[in-house]
Amino acid sequence: MPERTESESRKLLRRLRDTLAAPGDGQARLDSITHHIADSMRTQVCSIYLFCDPDTLELCATEGLRRQAVHQTRLRLNEGLVGRVARTGRPINTANAPAEPGFRYMPETGEEVFPSFLGVPIQRVGEKLGVLVVQSREAREYSDDEIYGLEVVAMVLAEMAELGAFLGNGAQLSAHRLPLVFRGSTGQEGSAEGHVWLHEPRVVITNPVGDDPEKERARLTEAVAMLRQTVDDMVDSADLVSGDGEGVLEAYRMFARSRSWLRRMEEDIDLGLSAEAAVEKEQSHARAKLESTGDPYLRDRLHDLDDLSNRLLRILTGQGRNTGIPMPADPILVARNIGPAELLEYGRSLRGVVLEEGSVGSHAVIVARALAIPLVIHAARITSDALNGDPILVDGDTGLVHLRPEETVAAAFRDKIAMQTEAQKSYAGLRDLPARALCGTTVRLMMNAGLMADLPSLEGSGAEGVGLFRTELQFLIRSRVPRRSELAALYLRVMDNARSKPVIFRTLDIGSDKVLPYMKRIDEPNPAMGWRAIRVGLEKRGVLQMQLQALIRAAEGRELHVMFPFVADCDEFYEARAMLMAQMEREAAMGHAPPTGVRVGAMLETPSLAFAPEAFFRACDFISIGGNDLKQFFFAADRENERVRKRYDTLSAPFLDLIEMIVNRCAATDVPLSFCGEDAGRPAEAATLAALGLRVLSMRPASIGPVKALLRRTDLAALKALIDTERAAGTVTLRPVVARFLGLI
Repeated sequence: MPERTESESRKLLRRLRDTLAAPGDGQARLDSITHHIADSMRTQVCSIYLFCDPDTLELCATEGLRRQAVHQTRLRLNEGLVGRVARTGRPINTANAPAEPGFRYMPETGEEVFPSFLGVPIQRVGEKLGVLVVQSREAREYSDDEIYGLEVVAMVLAEMAELGAFLGNGAQLSAHRLPLVFRGSTGQEGSAEGHVWLHEPRVVITNPVGDDPEKERARLTEAVAMLRQTVDDMVDSADLVSGDGEGVLEAYRMFARSRSWLRRMEEDIDLGLSAEAAVEKEQSHARAKLESTGDPYLRDRLHDLDDLSNRLLRILTGQGRNTGIPMPADPILVARNIGPAELLEYGRSLRGVVLEEGSVGSHAVIVARALAIPLVIHAARITSDALNGDPILVDGDTGLVHLRPEETVAAAFRDKIAMQTEAQKSYAGLRDLPARALCGTTVRLMMNAGLMADLPSLEGSGAEGVGLFRTELQFLIRSRVPRRSELAALYLRVMDNARSKPVIFRTLDIGSDKVLPYMKRIDEPNPAMGWRAIRVGLEKRGVLQMQLQALIRAAEGRELHVMFPFVADCDEFYEARAMLMAQMEREAAMGHAPPTGVRVGAMLETPSLAFAPEAFFRACDFISIGGNDLKQFFFAADRENERVRKRYDTLSAPFLDLIEMIVNRCAATDVPLSFCGEDAGRPAEAATLAALGLRVLSMRPASIGPVKALLRRTDLAALKALIDTERAAGTVTLRPVVARFLGLI
């Protein structure tokens, strides 16, 4: 078969465009398309397989195979050659299909007489829609030009699907009208109903086929020039504090000036695509590589290319991030990922947030918690399926998201929200009452914070103070290191808003999943156990010293509480405390009024510190157990890894033994002890920790009511006796017996 010329390719694309414009339902259009493709490529067979659910492909149209197989033949995602193309997102080209690994014979189609097989994915910017296949009786492999040409056709099919060309009777290539359920992970508890607001709405391409290649090339050249100028301006005006950030932006500029990127898009235009479709075709290739690579550096570079493609598409189409569509009154933000500064810009206007990526310890999650916004992370591919204005339900308690839910689902969800609202009203009545258990034990309930937006919750939640103020958020939401005067002013406002209640400031905890925008990212085999928190502070002493100076100035005339994070060795604490005392002397020498007193503590987040010498405990004014990190290191289970983090339970006997050992060591040395982390805000865990002897728990404000309500109806002495009995009997997981005792099951 002769290779198709560029003009033949454009001719085929125009025929497809005419098919789109012609009257008829979705099935008729698909049938016409397979006929045109087979005729243009001079093959005996052209078939379109589409996803009917996330794991199943269905033969929806064919020219050359048996017609009765349409809508009857189905393949699982990795079944047969078609399923392999769908799974990998890569073409398969073979002269002998039956000899290929994984080949599946489907007798109902009659395809056994067509040994030659070429299949390419139908996809749009990472959204896999189906597979386009051509087959021939002649045993041969298709040429590179033919493969490339069929990929261009598949790209146009994906764009036509976005425009709704195949909706109607029979086949449906777009799932944007169907109810969908996404199973993600909990980032922030709570439930919300609203309508989708896409952080970066997809660009809608209305002209995938270009009639005049020269005109489309000119449009592309002009748009690329504008893009390069925009990137140059961004690099030149960036407020950078070191060469690291400048290097990142220079790499970004290098991509924008890539000749190979531009050349590939020009080749797509020559085959008949519009400038917009050519950009998106190359973006889809980059996105496919992004999904398959495990190299962090390469992923970052492909992210850059993805972002540049989006910018270029907006220039070509005139569709900015603000598309002119008003934000709904009940917006639920849907995004691949989002930074803390961007999330803060939305503020409390959002009902909820759903992210494709993110992590349980990321700064976006911390901001969502500060704003008390339900958040689900790891909702795979939701940005591909959601459209602005779609109704959506977010269940932050279970990690479920219902997109375009059926009315029965929505009604049940509203009942759940109503019950939660009633419960919150009952908790409000406990606000001014102590968390005193039936046995007479009183537990102080503190709140975690990190933003000024958190502070109003101090009064409303009934918290007795701020047990953990995360100071790193002020560094994460800026494009440069904040000035000492800015930090001092912020810390002063925090203390003023807390009035007489204590605020424990944790010094800068960066590294691992919290990387500053202006800080060079260091690729480490295991960043959670790498260069982070106090380890950074003791090596980059200037930033920590500046932060300590700001805290000292802000605490003028008040008691100052400072806590150093991630202390693994007692010498780290001694060195950090000495640095604080040196800054106290420096500030006094400069004439700044000192705090009335300074209390210095450590976060116990590593098992090693639990076994530190007694002298360490006596040197601390207080200790706070950082439950999230301590649990992940105790169980050797990365809390960012969904496959392992949920396998290990806080209420397991070995972990409770460690907690009780820490309680006893602090009691023996008369060191005040608290517990902060997600488990402090979960009622069953909070009651268990209190039964083991913890008298201070710090949690998100919304958890204080439920925890206080449970503690006030619990006999902690009886719970402790039950825990001791079960551990003595060899029970490993105490959750079932604790939950029954507390009346939670």
